[in-house]
Amino acid sequence: MAVAACSLQLLSAQDLSPRAYVITPLHSNAITLTYSFYDGSLFFNGAAPITGATGTYSVPIFTYYHSFGLFGHSANVNASLPYAVGTFQGQLVGEHKQLYRSGLLDSTYRLSVNLKGGPAMAPKDFAKWKQKTLLGVSLKVVAPTGQYDPTKLINWGANRWAFKPEFGYSERWGHWVVDGYAGVWFYTTNPQYYSPPVPKPQSQEPIGSFEGHLGYDVKPRLWFSLDGNFWFGGVTSLNGIANNDTRQTGSRIGATASFPVTKHQSLKVSYNNGTYIRFGGDYQSASVAWQYSWLGHPK
Repeated sequence: MAVAACSLQLLSAQDLSPRAYVITPLHSNAITLTYSFYDGSLFFNGAAPITGATGTYSVPIFTYYHSFGLFGHSANVNASLPYAVGTFQGQLVGEHKQLYRSGLLDSTYRLSVNLKGGPAMAPKDFAKWKQKTLLGVSLKVVAPTGQYDPTKLINWGANRWAFKPEFGYSERWGHWVVDGYAGVWFYTTNPQYYSPPVPKPQSQEPIGSFEGHLGYDVKPRLWFSLDGNFWFGGVTSLNGIANNDTRQTGSRIGATASFPVTKHQSLKVSYNNGTYIRFGGDYQSASVAWQYSWLGHPK
């Protein structure tokens, strides 16, 4: 599998996103600019005789968020467009190799709908509302819009679609907030996976994922969270032949903090690292995000 694509797609299975199901008033909008930094090992699914492979790469991401009402329930959509710049190195048949890559990653889209505890509310009603139990569902879609060349082992794009239906739970007790999510990633086939001398189709089994967060609110928009997850599955097959060594089992742990800057602006910082990694995902990540939010229909 393409190294960068594989590593960054693993991030999709390894998302650590506290408060993903906390609702906002009707017609809330936000633009978020995120800078993420990753450093760690890479895996090649046996596609090349490379050992000791590592990567260091930065990923700026532009995200737009909008909330709306759906049959009386609070709902929202967001879209993210990432770009990546990185260097990769490893031992190829005993010889050290290094290369540089930059380009677009696959874009991501998410629709989330609240099922219980959070009806669609105008700002004046939302100001009086107090969260208790929230239950919601979401669908995340990763589109194959990233840079991809089947003749190169290292690509930013994965040349396939990915879909993740998920169930989310959020509960508040005073200043404390507990979040829990359960979802499954499904992948279409990459018809042109790197496999000299001729690219071959590669498929991947679903990946199950669980995620949990324990947060504390100091005051509105100032909060802290401890984050963790666990994922499993994802065996890949090349030209119909499964490689059981690619089965993934792992977990990550991290922390997130959000700080208000002005009425419309806030900053969020996070860090996470692998705690148990059987295959893939052995990296550390740090990110800083600036968000500008406002109320009203997009114009």
